[in-house]
Amino acid sequence: MRAIMLMFDTLSRRFLSSYGADWTKTPNFKRLEEHCVVFDNFYSGSLPCMPARRELHTGRYNFMHRAWGPLEPFDESMMEHLKEKGIYTHLVTDHYHYFEDGGATYHNRYCTWEGFRGQEGDRWQPRIKSKQMNHNPWNKNELSVVQHYANRTKLIKEEDMPSVQTINAGLEFLEYHKDSDQWFLQIECFDPHEPFFVPEKYREMYHCGNAEEVVFWPQYRPVPDDMTQEDLKNLRKEHAALISMCDYHLGRVLDFMDQNHMWDDTMLIVNTDHGFLLGERGLLGKNYMPMYDEIAHIPFYIHDPRNKEARGRRQALAQTMDIPATLMEYFECDSSTMDMDGSSLTPIIENDTAIHDTILYGVHGGHTQIFDGRYVLMKAPNGTNEPLVNITLMPTNMRTLYERDVLVGGTLVEGSRFTNDIPALKYFETSSMNPSQYGDLLFDMINDPNQQCNVQDEQLMQKMCMKLKNAMEKVQAPEEEFIRIGLR
Repeated sequence: MRAIMLMFDTLSRRFLSSYGADWTKTPNFKRLEEHCVVFDNFYSGSLPCMPARRELHTGRYNFMHRAWGPLEPFDESMMEHLKEKGIYTHLVTDHYHYFEDGGATYHNRYCTWEGFRGQEGDRWQPRIKSKQMNHNPWNKNELSVVQHYANRTKLIKEEDMPSVQTINAGLEFLEYHKDSDQWFLQIECFDPHEPFFVPEKYREMYHCGNAEEVVFWPQYRPVPDDMTQEDLKNLRKEHAALISMCDYHLGRVLDFMDQNHMWDDTMLIVNTDHGFLLGERGLLGKNYMPMYDEIAHIPFYIHDPRNKEARGRRQALAQTMDIPATLMEYFECDSSTMDMDGSSLTPIIENDTAIHDTILYGVHGGHTQIFDGRYVLMKAPNGTNEPLVNITLMPTNMRTLYERDVLVGGTLVEGSRFTNDIPALKYFETSSMNPSQYGDLLFDMINDPNQQCNVQDEQLMQKMCMKLKNAMEKVQAPEEEFIRIGLR
């Protein structure tokens, strides 16, 4: 058995032709339909980047217990279980957050890994002489932008770009191991995450303007008053251009599978962690607002050679956390050895049989959300967004260690299901965001799939709150999380 997971970051389904986009150029994402099952109701679980990767390893929700952070010493990683079964695991990636304080334990769970430098604000090239060309006031204007310009001095040609190097490394692995068995390859590209930095030939496909001194890197904020609809259109074109580059290099992987008849014996998963708002709802970015469908409702494609004739669309609910259980089953590993929230996708692939009655999703410190296939409840935090806790044995943020004033407030707590019964540290946090201003939101996804009309039905609200409470209790969310969103 062999499996490839080709993962992109911030791949928005509404930009893909296989999900209805009629203006973007994504023929290879469309081509996936020739061999893959396409999921229409696949959702993120824990957002953003590293929380989603933790779900890929553990098959468990992260966002109610922990913000951005590494794989914990008490976590069980699916990659470790595959290794124990004799499955060779290899990671190639330019997702530089793997190599920072808040992600430094994931890549070491693979048998081998290869990383490529230079994406976004990767602290790579010396920035002492870096200049900052950021003429649009709505673009980011911070250290990572300065670092981005320093990195760009080394990214001259398309083959220099980290995501292209990542695809190349994946193809090298496939060429060398195409006649081998019992391996899992994860090809993970940071693109099309912002900033939208892409060779001109892809920008020309969308008639984009001069980009010589502009960073297409929107701040996470409401759309500024001076940003016009034309500005937003141009920003979406820049994102589409980067997606088209991803599409081209996806096609190289599909060509290799065609040429080497790998559809007969190799699983392929094409996925992402979350989407992005580009002016929809008057908002830019992610994280600080409720996780609307543009962010949490994501594309997903899978080819399972055990069901090689399976094609078409599937409607059953599924999430990122279901991928580990699917791979464990595929490689004939006993998934009962891991206490996962996710389930194998096989029943959906075979005949669209439901594996979840409800799903949860959200970002730590944000709205806690539940979807039952009809209604989405986005439960807002209280006015102070407290108490907000992190349960961890590795007190790190994205690029930094916890500060002293946070560390001195930590307390040792008894083990729980989340920590696999190992005692851990609890830290109380004051979040930099407070989305309580958006209030509780309830949407009917059958009659209002674009989430435009907040349902005003007190009885339905109480019913959905009870579903949310029950689902949170099932996964043993911290007591503080119930209090923070008003369910205690």
